[in-house]
Amino acid sequence: MASKPDETRDGVGLTNLDQPLFDGAEATKRDLVDYLDAVHERILPELRERPLSVLRIRPGQEPFMQKNVPKYTPDYVKTVTVWAEASKREVSYALCDDRKTLLWFANQRAVEYHPTLMRADRWDRVTHLVLDLDPPEGETFGLAVQAAHLVRQALTDCGLAGAVKTSGAKGVHVIVPIDDQLPIEDAAAATRAIAARAERIDPDLATTAYIKQDRGGRVFIDSTRAGGATVAAAYSPRIRPGAPVSFPVGWDDIDQVTPRDFTIRNTPKLLGDRDPWAEQLPAPQTVPADVLEEGRAIPVARVQAMHEGKRRKRARREAGEEV
Repeated sequence: MASKPDETRDGVGLTNLDQPLFDGAEATKRDLVDYLDAVHERILPELRERPLSVLRIRPGQEPFMQKNVPKYTPDYVKTVTVWAEASKREVSYALCDDRKTLLWFANQRAVEYHPTLMRADRWDRVTHLVLDLDPPEGETFGLAVQAAHLVRQALTDCGLAGAVKTSGAKGVHVIVPIDDQLPIEDAAAATRAIAARAERIDPDLATTAYIKQDRGGRVFIDSTRAGGATVAAAYSPRIRPGAPVSFPVGWDDIDQVTPRDFTIRNTPKLLGDRDPWAEQLPAPQTVPADVLEEGRAIPVARVQAMHEGKRRKRARREAGEEV
């Protein structure tokens, strides 16, 4: 028998609100619900009409990524069915289009919200390019910020503009809205070219090396978020100590912040009536032809890394080392 809700909002019964959210969150499930409700008008434009993956966490368990909606999903949650080539099966993704659905997810202890880069009605086009700045181990957020400025310079040099936000984890996301002219392969190529151009500005600071041991303490400019990939939405909470959120900071202020400055407890007050992400996102842009041309000549990172891994393994075997 289902437990009686602690309260009901927008027709959604909310339960166990006073339970701790997760170890180290310094927050309860109620704090998560209150936060997502407070920012729903800002986060929903990031999620609406996009197949959604969420990271959930149940008491005493490890976090898990949920793509396929569970059988008990209520009828008011809109879904879209997609063929997943990797797992050779159909996946029924939720579309989080309204406050009621967002509250249902919050009650399911869905902490992180990772929408696709494309909309459900246009699977052959992404709406933005993503450069994910992943710093080396340790307290290195400042390095990720420096690398983000390299990406900004590379974008400026080719006539493009991006908006910046903390990832809510340890890095920075630069988001570049684009028009719907590019096939997915070309959008991926454009992302690779921008990353390569940023790396060339300061190769001692940043690298596009996909294999971790090749990065040498530098910031990884991850250009692999394309196609069916997802990215943590602006305003999404993260399962990290203190329950931080991915927060739009702006180029003028990114040097003065840390990811821990923005949490589910303080973000609504920091925002007030503003929506800084909507304010900062440029209008969709056309990617220049020379950027596409450069990107098409750059190998896909995962494929290149796979071949390089096999080559190194073969070299070690031939040298008589243990593999």
